[in-house]
Order: sequence, then C-alpha cells, then structure tokens
Amino acid sequence: MAGSSPNIREVAVRAGVSVGTVSNVLNRPELVAEQTRERVHAAISELGFVRNDSARQLRVGRSRTIGLVVLDVANPFFTDVARGVEEVANREGLAVILCNTDEDHHKEESHLALLAEMRVQGVLINPIDESDGRIAALRERGTPVVLFDRPGKPGEECSVAVDDLLGGRLAAEHLIDAGHQQILFVGGPFALRQVQERYDGALSAINSGTADVRMDVMTTPALNVAAGREAGDQIAALPRTELPSAVFCANDLVALGVLQALTHAGLRVPHDVAIVGYDDIDFAAAAAVPLSSVRQPRQLLGRTAAELLLAETSEADHEHRQVVFEPELIVRDSSAPSR
Repeated sequence: MAGSSPNIREVAVRAGVSVGTVSNVLNRPELVAEQTRERVHAAISELGFVRNDSARQLRVGRSRTIGLVVLDVANPFFTDVARGVEEVANREGLAVILCNTDEDHHKEESHLALLAEMRVQGVLINPIDESDGRIAALRERGTPVVLFDRPGKPGEECSVAVDDLLGGRLAAEHLIDAGHQQILFVGGPFALRQVQERYDGALSAINSGTADVRMDVMTTPALNVAAGREAGDQIAALPRTELPSAVFCANDLVALGVLQALTHAGLRVPHDVAIVGYDDIDFAAAAAVPLSSVRQPRQLLGRTAAELLLAETSEADHEHRQVVFEPELIVRDSSAPSR
C-alpha cells in the first residue's frame, strides 16, 4: 500500500493474531504470551508500523501536550523560560507547543483557539491582557491555564511571577547610590504590566529618596533591540548638557540597543551615560560593555509554572497558588558613579 502507513489491522494479519491482541501488546503487554508478543513486534518491525498515540490520547480526552504562549519568542528571556517548562514536560512524557504572539491580540486569540482544538492538557501563558476574556473562555472549556511572568488572582488561578516593583526599585536605588541625578526610563508599551511595574518601582525609589533626582520617560513601541537602538539614537542626538547621566531600560534587549547606539555615536558607557537593563539574559554579560541588569530566575520560573499546571490537571482538590520570586540586581561595567 504505497503512500499510506500500515495500520493495526495489517499488523494483526501479518502476525496471525486478532486486532485485540495487537492492541493488548501495545497497551497491556502483560496479558499476552511472550511468543505472541514477539510475533506482533516482529510484524510491527517488518511493516514499519507507528502507533498513532495522539489519536489514542484524543479519544480519552486530552493530548500529551501542553501549550506555552509567549509575547516574543525572539527574546532570550522566553527561551530560558521555555527550557524550564520543557524540563518538567519531558519528565512527564509531554510535548510543549510553543506559540508566539508578538504582542498581537489577534495572534494570541488564534493560538488559544488552536490549542483548545488540539485538546492540550493545559496552557501556560504570558498574556498581553488577561482581562479581555480569552483566558476565562479557555478555562470554561475545561482547559487549565497558568499565568507566568504575571501575578494571578488569589483563589482563582495559578500564577508564577517576579516582583517587578522590587526589581525597578533595585535598579533605581543602585543608580541613585552611584550619584546619578538625571535618570531616563526607556521602555514600552506601558500597557504591558511588566513595563509599568518596573517604572513604578523605580519611581518609588526616587520619590522616597532624599537626593534631588529626576526621572524622565522615553516610551518605545516594543521591547526589542531595534526599539532600543532607536531610543539610543534619540538620546545621542541630545545636547551634551541635556544628556541623562543614566538610563534604566525595561529589559535587556532595549538596553543592548541603547548601548549599541550610544557607542556608535561616540558616547562612553558608563562615563558619559550609565545603563541598567532588566532580565539578565546571557547576552547581558557578554556585551562589549558588560551590562548591569536585574536578574530574574528564568528557568526556575518556567519549571514552577509547568509544575503548577500539571498539579492542576491531576489533583482533584487542587488549590490555586500564586508564586512570586524576588529579583536580584547584578552590577557590571555599564553602571558606575555619575560623571
């Protein structure tokens, strides 16, 4: 039968047994005599039969997959989170379906609908906006959902997040302690909770301090290197007397773009402008000027989110948990006492 895969009936014919016996060999081998099992396995090998495990799982209700929906797959932060998720999934014999939204509501909606159709065991998501009803609709269809990098509602959902208010505060306090009085926050869009809270945390440090410190804002359309370079070009074009003494970026990709643009313009980091990023991705330490950054436990975040999801799918008396990790400031060459 050229062009088609052998089926279980053909295996039964080749081995001289019933279809039920082949099914038992595949699913309950202890019920079948050893010689019969050997004949069935020989037929499977000769025919090149591959069991359609996904179809079998769908018949019993769920596939052996979980969905992972991220804002930007190009961001190494999400790559590291995915590694943590995959570590737990592989241990449990599950596959991870990675979906990238590009911070686009229509793409997010499409991905969630597809994952529901695929009957995934559950979904891990860093949502653009969890208040728009898509996640609630998915739960109503019986699909467990765990939020990551986003705090959830106590008693209503599981979530894993990092305290971004604290992270923003740590970055600003470091710059204030280093003597910087003109700080520029670069990042956006502010509709993303992470951006807003990192800014709010930095602002709280400035407002509670005794030093005369000002923080301005330069909003970016996205959290990527290109947006950072554009912001860096705008900063470099300012008169020297109006340059901020330090820049706090909403993530490392933006910070690396700013660093690249300032260096290209002949400005010295940190002597002319200090820079602090957020996430502490691997590229931060490897930059031409090693980047100071607020570190998040990225793989641990992914592992914990996956464990919460599996617990929700398997525990009859499951109680929702909201896990919050504390960030850590990693100081490198890009931030130093002000000029």
